Amino acid sequence: MADTGTQTPRERYRAHVRAEIRERAWEQIATAGASALSLNAIAKQMGMSGPALYRYCAGRDELISELVREAYRSLADTFHATAASESGADPAAPLAALAHALRGWALDDPQRYFLVYGTPVPGYHAPDDVSGIASEIMTTLLDACAASPPDGPEALRRALTFWTRLHGLLSLELAGHFTGMDVDPVLMFAAELDDLPPHRPDRDGDPGSGQDMDEPVPHRHH
Repeated sequence: MADTGTQTPRERYRAHVRAEIRERAWEQIATAGASALSLNAIAKQMGMSGPALYRYCAGRDELISELVREAYRSLADTFHATAASESGADPAAPLAALAHALRGWALDDPQRYFLVYGTPVPGYHAPDDVSGIASEIMTTLLDACAASPPDGPEALRRALTFWTRLHGLLSLELAGHFTGMDVDPVLMFAAELDDLPPHRPDRDGDPGSGQDMDEPVPHRHH
């Protein structure tokens, strides 16, 4: 972002309007999801005409791309800060810290989470630069996995297992699918994290091949 001290009044006003557009867009997404995003509705909220708004935002896809970049950047920065705070700790600590950071980030704004990890917005295709930010997130995760032996291909498998299983659990939790099941999502998440490789072997000694089916489901305490 440009230094506001070097911007002209016109540039500062434009930046202010674009920031308000993004803020209104996040409010819409929180209420009805990304697929319901409407620039005309945003313009009405801001007291502008639709054509006037398009002077500041070229269209829906450009706005969604800005929000997607913002969401990915937020998680990437969260992961960078978490990994840095765990530097020099027990080799297993960074991975666990990233897991809890991911859950905290998702719970802090569920619709932001669903924008980037939920159902794709119909007709929308993210620009190439978004992949670069997403790659930062995965690189941080891979580095944390490589810190716990064995590394190499096993670290990649560990990272993919981490990513798919924890995202699956988070998606179910955020969508409310545990409601009425007498399941504590916090305990379920902790149990899933403990079961990830290489923390615990199963009965046959194969690390992280799955939770023992004889283990009880973590219930909510009454």
